[in-house]
Order: sequence, then C-alpha cells, then structure tokens
Amino acid sequence: MHRDQPPLRARSAPELVPSLFLDLDQMLDEFTRLPIRARFRFDPDMPAVITVEFLAERGPSLVWLLGRELLRRGVTAMSGTGDVRMWPTLPGGRPASWLLLESEEVEALFEVPTAELAEWLDATYRVVSAEAEMDGLNWDGFLMELLGGPAAASE
Repeated sequence: MHRDQPPLRARSAPELVPSLFLDLDQMLDEFTRLPIRARFRFDPDMPAVITVEFLAERGPSLVWLLGRELLRRGVTAMSGTGDVRMWPTLPGGRPASWLLLESEEVEALFEVPTAELAEWLDATYRVVSAEAEMDGLNWDGFLMELLGGPAAASE
C-alpha cells in the first residue's frame, strides 16, 4: 500500500452480516448467574476483529474487541491466551462455551450459546475469508499511527 493512502475507516455493513444479539449468562460465582445481552458486530473493513458490546440494563455498556479466529476456535476447543480465552463447556447440556475476559480492573466469565454464534461467524467468513482478512490493511498508516501518531506523518 502507498504511504499516502488514508488509514482504514470503519463502516457498518448491516446488509452483509447483521449484528448478532445473544443472551449470555455471566457467572458471578459457582452458583449465581446474571443474564446479560451481548451484541456481536462484524466490520468487513476490519475482519479479524469482532466488536462485542455487553448491554447493561442500567449504566454504560462495556465494549471488548475480540479476535474472530479466537471466537471461531473457542466454539470447539481451548482458544486464546492472556486477557481473552474461550473454550467449550462440558458436554451434555446445550451447546455453549465459556468466555473469560480479564483486565486489571475486571474479570468476567460468560456462558455463550455457540450454535447461533458459530452460524453467525460462518457468515462473516463468507464475506471475508480467513486468508483474506489482512489484505485490506494499510500497514504503513497503521505503523505511523502506532509509532508516532498523526504528527509522525508530517515529519
């Protein structure tokens, strides 16, 4: 890509893959579940990233950016390291996976129904394949912003 090319601009593509709303259970402790709704969004301009918005009944929502491949793998096997991990629940119940999100401020474990999530993820891969998800990235613009922000471009 050429250095004068503008960085990627996020755009909504509801006609390609609409947002997925799922009812999750947040595990507060071993026996206590808190139902929570989550919105999964896919942007074909940034296909490697899925935006997950945890919709609170009261107060602000919480947004996490998760790797699309991490979610896809987490439906059937242990996936992720560090702050985000996902793995299937024990067999016998409804098809679900555990999603663990950790940061310095918060640790949250969610039970995610996987049938709808897997189907929705498949739709995202039909729009942008795993092999093509890095093709549209403006690496020069990304590195400029990462290393020095907008001022670096004017030097």
